[in-house]
Order: sequence, then C-alpha cells, then structure tokens
Amino acid sequence: MTDPTYLAGFGNQHQSEARTGALPVGRNSPQRCAHGLYAELLSGSAFTAPRADNQRTWLYRRQPSVVVGGYRPLPHATWKSGAAQGEAAPPDPLRWGPSQLDVSDGDFVDGLRSYAVNGEPGVGGMTALAFVATRPMGRRALVNADGEMLVVPQQGRLLITTELGRLEVAPGFIALLPRGMAFKVDPLDVPARGYVCENLGAAFRLPELGPIGSNGLANARDFEAPVAWYEDEAPTSAGAYEIVKRHGGQLWRATQPHSPFNVVAWHGNLAPYRYDLSRFMTINTVSFDHPDPSIFTVLTSPSDTPGWANVDFVIFPPRWMVAEDTFRPPWYHRNVMSEFMGLVLGQYDAKPEGFKPGGASLHNSYVPHGPDAEAFDKASGAELKPHKLDATLAFMFETRWPLKPTAWALNDAPLETTYADCWRDLKDNFHA
Repeated sequence: MTDPTYLAGFGNQHQSEARTGALPVGRNSPQRCAHGLYAELLSGSAFTAPRADNQRTWLYRRQPSVVVGGYRPLPHATWKSGAAQGEAAPPDPLRWGPSQLDVSDGDFVDGLRSYAVNGEPGVGGMTALAFVATRPMGRRALVNADGEMLVVPQQGRLLITTELGRLEVAPGFIALLPRGMAFKVDPLDVPARGYVCENLGAAFRLPELGPIGSNGLANARDFEAPVAWYEDEAPTSAGAYEIVKRHGGQLWRATQPHSPFNVVAWHGNLAPYRYDLSRFMTINTVSFDHPDPSIFTVLTSPSDTPGWANVDFVIFPPRWMVAEDTFRPPWYHRNVMSEFMGLVLGQYDAKPEGFKPGGASLHNSYVPHGPDAEAFDKASGAELKPHKLDATLAFMFETRWPLKPTAWALNDAPLETTYADCWRDLKDNFHA
C-alpha cells in the first residue's frame, strides 16, 4: 500500500481486475464466468431509477455472498441509529472533548460511539459517531445495510479493505463506503481515532454548482476508487469470518468459512472512494461580508425537498481571508439546519481555545451559536489585511432534522457542562 494505484472519478463507470481475463467482455453475466468465478450484482438504487441516478456494480467472485450462516443478534451498547434511540434533551448547545484513547482493546466496530441520531433506518436521516480503534478487525467484516458510512480519520492512518479493493486513508482524507458492501477497518497507527457519518438517506453525491459554474469545490476526478484485490486463500484454510451486519438499526452476526473479500474483478459505478480534502477548491469572498457555509459543501445527501438536505458534509479548510470592513469569523446565527461539528486538526477560528481536535459540538435547529467572546473581541479589533487561515481542518455534518443526543453522549462521553460560558462575557455595548 506504499504506492497504490486507484481509479479516479466520483460516480463514473469503473472496471478493474486482479486476474487477467476475469472481467467478461460485452456481457455482465455469461453462462460461465472466467476462472470459475460467480457473477453477483450489488445495487445501490432501484433498478428503474433514472440512468443518471442508477448505481450498481457487477462483482466476479470466488464464492457468492449467499454462502453465509444464519444471523443472530450482536449486542452493542453505544452504536445507536434512528431518533427512537436518542434521548430527550433541552435545546442547549452541546460540546464534547476528544474521545478518550484509553478504551479497552477493541476494533473499529467495538469502538463506534453514537453522539447523536435522527430519522429512521430505511427512511432517512443520519447518525453522528466517534470511533476509536486499537486493533485490526482480523477475520471480521462489517456490512451496513441501513446506510453508507463516511469515515473522517482524525488521528492515525487506516487501511480499509472492501469487496472491491483496499484504501489507505490518513487524517486529512475521507473514505465513503457504500451501503450494503462488506468492509473492514484496520488501524495502521495505534490507536486510531475519528468520526463517522452513518447516512440513512439518499447516497452522497457532489453538490450542484449553480452560478459557481463548471469548476470549484470538490472535483469528481479527485475521488479515488480502489483497484481489484482479493484475499488469496484456500477455502477454510484461514478460519471462519465473522460477518457483522447493520440491519434495521440493530447489529447481527453470522459466520462463513471463506473471506468476503474474494472479488477478483468488478465493474460499475457503486464503489468505495477516498478523497484528499486538500484538493477541495475553496470559494470565499474577495470583497466584503462572510458568505454562507454552504460554499464549503463537499458532498450532499439530498432529500425530497430541494435545497433542504438529508445531510451535507461541509469542511472548513485552510484558506485566505481578505474581506474588507467585515467581521471575518462566522456570524452569530440560528439555523433551520442542525449542525454536528468536529475538528481534525489545528484551531477553529470561532472557538480558538475550547474546541479541541478529536472533539465535537452539536447545535440543533434554531439553537443560537457563533464565536466565543475571545474570538469576537479579537476579530472586532483586528487589522483587516489579507492573511492565511492555516493549519486547520474542521468539518460539519449538517442535517434537516434535529439530532437527538444518545445516552452515551449525555452520560459517558466527555461532555463539557460549561460550554455555554464561552458567550458569558459578551456585553451589551450599545451606546446612543
């Protein structure tokens, strides 16, 4: 994985084979597949979806995914999905310190912790999670049948193995893992920590650019899908695999005698991707005023109401600040959308001290928020010369529905009970 080759292009038709001649030519399901393989279709949309929206990939594998034992429940105390699994909480701003790294020895699945939930599996919505991984998943794979998973590493590199191949994902990158596809996440640096958006609604896609034009924000060519790769093992030689499945907001487990990562070739447009966030072409003002944060949208999961997303993934990367006669940090606001925020590295300009890398905050619909008193005083008196906001990377999962914090987020996570005090020193400075 030191010098991997990936296929680029978000939503494009890809094809890749790990064994020459494994991909059929001119047909998807020949009577006999080459090398004794099985053809299997993975659909990410209904068969009759418009062509531009239809997502599917053909897999050519050593054994089909039907070869698996029966499922039984797998308890998980902290991975919750859907508004019904959240807690009633007052409309207060919430903030958490970094997720603790001294957790008991656990893999990516064990280390998932839901901060906040909304919607319902099979209907729509999202889950905002933290993860800590202190060991590889080994002979264990995860299949999320409820939604796709957007992984945002904050500390430590990850090796993500999927049915279509492998992705190395470091802090500053993201990984997008399709709904229904088996994968496992192994930390290359221990411990690893980060965030996950479990998207229960429409699949993430690039946002429309409108008046911005044909260039800007995230470019499709910079999303990289893996080349075909499979675990080369004789059947049953390496022991059984545990398949962990997310279905109906619950976890289930089964075993199978072979690796789920046995796809020798594939073609289609339903694929996992990685994306280097430093390739995002930031748009900003060159005159005055602070534009809406929607100009920082990397990916969007649309809803049935145009412009009111099921969830948007937004970043606040390094950028030049040049606006004249303008309060440059985010203004104070009450938003119809609910905002879950995390910090990958550096400082966030609206919260220079209290918001730490690995931490998180939640400002629900119409909960007022904005710069703390220190940021307000500094920005109000700053010399407005061009300067580079550097060595920082924050992100936001923004969603149309209120997010309900979980019992873990309210009782066991490092919740800062004095968060609202950061605005206490904002005085009434009115003078006639």
